[in-house]
Amino acid sequence: MNIGIAGAGLLGRLLTYLLTEAGHRVSVFDPAPGPLARGAAGWTAAGMLSPTAELECAELNVFNYGLRSMQRWAQIIPALPGQISLSQAGSLLLAHREDTGAARRIISLLEQKAPAEHKPQAISQEQLAELEPDIHGPTHAWLLPHEGHLNTVDVMQGLQAAATSADWQWGSPVISAEPGVLRTSDASFEFDHVFDVRGLGARQQPGAANGQTLACTNVRGVRGEVFWLHAPGVRLQRPTRLLHPRHRVYLVPRRDDIIVVGATEIESEDRSPVSLRSTVELLAAAHSVVPALSEARVVHSETNLRPALVDNLPRTEHEDGLTRINGLFRHGWLIAPALADDALAHVLSTT
Repeated sequence: MNIGIAGAGLLGRLLTYLLTEAGHRVSVFDPAPGPLARGAAGWTAAGMLSPTAELECAELNVFNYGLRSMQRWAQIIPALPGQISLSQAGSLLLAHREDTGAARRIISLLEQKAPAEHKPQAISQEQLAELEPDIHGPTHAWLLPHEGHLNTVDVMQGLQAAATSADWQWGSPVISAEPGVLRTSDASFEFDHVFDVRGLGARQQPGAANGQTLACTNVRGVRGEVFWLHAPGVRLQRPTRLLHPRHRVYLVPRRDDIIVVGATEIESEDRSPVSLRSTVELLAAAHSVVPALSEARVVHSETNLRPALVDNLPRTEHEDGLTRINGLFRHGWLIAPALADDALAHVLSTT
């Protein structure tokens, strides 16, 4: 098939990789000036694969997508160029003594929603020290054994580099995605099928059939902020979330002694630099979990907008010649492979 894809973020790159591997011809259109431009939300995310932890704010379908996607990442990542890390060593939930009550309410919620083998496992201070020797301060800890993380920057680069046969049209924003047609400001392009995965770029496009705004295009941006800390000698093996009164502050290890810290979820489409409030709160919370971060250097901070629909759940819409996927919110890396597999199975079975 001859496929057109609007958007070269995480879903666009993943679909392109899967389709080119299957022998289809793919053209990708994106407003970014090149493959390393960090405009898409997928670049900024920490890359936690946390199906159980996300049950705090998501439904069971997101959990199930997450389990399937973790299996798919284990198949996809080894085939990509470069040394891309994928860990499935679990994750930790932590709480300080003064936050025990709020933390236990969250743990109780996860215990109610998660299947038996995925429920949080309370661990002792001795067990915590064995798993993560550099964590000090929290008085309560829970292990989520079937979780993991990946390096989002490396995977974004690897997916694009692996799809060598694709036609990557950089600097080409799509202004309209219609059945079998993608339109830019300069031209129209015809395809056997079109995938619209533009995230925020897709909003308020009228439906082709009746002029009504489609659910997948009625999308809003939710601001997120992260820090990269360079922390030589600090040992952290798995994603760690502090059940903080204001934020679920996470710390995620990456190669080259980098630890990613973040958690903000702000109902704003402001793309300006990280705020003072977020800087103080997030980094202080991270330091309260790993005191050895006191000498870490803040080498990078970044803001971006997560594409979210009204219910904060993903949505896929199909019509002849066109598939729209949007609303991945903060679950993008957790659920993208399963969403992509389901969309491709539908399209390829009906054409």
